[in-house]
Amino acid sequence: MLTILGEDSDRFCDGFSRRSFLQIGGLALGGASLPQLLAAEAQSKIAHRGINHKAVIMIMLPGGPPHQDMWDLKADAPSEYRGEFRPIKTNVPGIEICEEFPRIAGMADKFSFVRSMVGCEGPHDLMMCLTGRPGRKGAPPGGWPSMGAALSKLQGATNDSCPPFVGLSPKCRHDEWGDPGQSGFLGPAHSAFTPFRGGGKEDIVLDGISLERLRDRQSLLTSFDNFRRDVDNSGMMEGLDVFNQQAFGVLTSSALADAMDLSKEDPDLVLRYGKGSEELRADGCWKRLDQFLMARRLVEAGARCVTIGFSRWDWHDRNFKRGREDFPLLDQGVSALVQDLHDRGLDKDVSVVVWGEFGRTPKINEKAGRDHWPRVSCALLAGGGMNHGQIIGATDRLGGEAAERPVEFQEVFSTLYHNVGIDARNTTIEDLTGRPTYLVDPEYAPMKELVG
Repeated sequence: MLTILGEDSDRFCDGFSRRSFLQIGGLALGGASLPQLLAAEAQSKIAHRGINHKAVIMIMLPGGPPHQDMWDLKADAPSEYRGEFRPIKTNVPGIEICEEFPRIAGMADKFSFVRSMVGCEGPHDLMMCLTGRPGRKGAPPGGWPSMGAALSKLQGATNDSCPPFVGLSPKCRHDEWGDPGQSGFLGPAHSAFTPFRGGGKEDIVLDGISLERLRDRQSLLTSFDNFRRDVDNSGMMEGLDVFNQQAFGVLTSSALADAMDLSKEDPDLVLRYGKGSEELRADGCWKRLDQFLMARRLVEAGARCVTIGFSRWDWHDRNFKRGREDFPLLDQGVSALVQDLHDRGLDKDVSVVVWGEFGRTPKINEKAGRDHWPRVSCALLAGGGMNHGQIIGATDRLGGEAAERPVEFQEVFSTLYHNVGIDARNTTIEDLTGRPTYLVDPEYAPMKELVG
């Protein structure tokens, strides 16, 4: 640990001063704690004036959310299929969603409800949601990179003090449910900064080192790096270089610290988002609502992709009890985020997607739960300058198969890349063998319903 002496400032809401908050773990070894945790103040000053880049916020519902209890209710199905929830009207004629989402219903014109996602796999991981591709078969050496890693590689950082890719999920007991998105074959230089998975926010204290002494340390570190660079062909060296550049560049800015300091927000807005809970449910994720606000502040600070994990959705039992607990929280967090983006003029610059790794069985089991159902699932989209206020696709009368307009994950990714200015079907990045690899397979165009 080392502490860098700088100017004093006010205290954060948790009682720590900025001086105690700015911590770097393992900086002399090229660690990535400080580089990314203090990285966004200058850009955060552009609040209410838009941003000069495009970004994506990806909200993960790990465990597999029940599509037929959220956006695709089957009110006319037999009771053992339709369940306990009832549909309500939205502000878009003809669109109805679950009664537990009244806030989203009241602003459905700002959303697109995809009812026919196909191509899911069975295992509990978020690979499809983070990369658009299946993780079990056909992955290149090193694995597929997530969208955040690809944006880091192709577009880089928007400024010297903010990481382009941030993951706000905690470390979960079933770690795949806290996956922020892997860098895959792009290597560690393009991995997510993860302040809540260890080695991040809690590691940023600076131990009495002045900026002058730090510059001396930088020179020494450079000497070591010159030696190591000649013998490292794994890609880790590139990662260390990036981490070091960010670390030293960030020392003159408290940007990321400010982006994550919600005490700087209007209290009424903070209340609109809500706080939620930091408690981890079983082996799953937490239900923090303030991470939705944090994500918006991070994209204003310069992040290109922010991933969020929310709750645990593997409801093999008590599906409806858990829905009554979690649906209203998700309703509050997502509606607050999307309305906030519109209020701040960011709705054309920031795309939002909400989804999980698969859907749930049409028929309710004997424990009042729904089991794994990879044959069809759902997604919720907002922002990005897309056409909203619509339903895309349909399932059969029991919610078990895509009956109209099946939507592939790569189509959604092609659309999200399009929104940030990348033609994913004609853009390639080299894998570890040097082979050019498309971001999405060329047959998957952006969704015409959204961007046509």
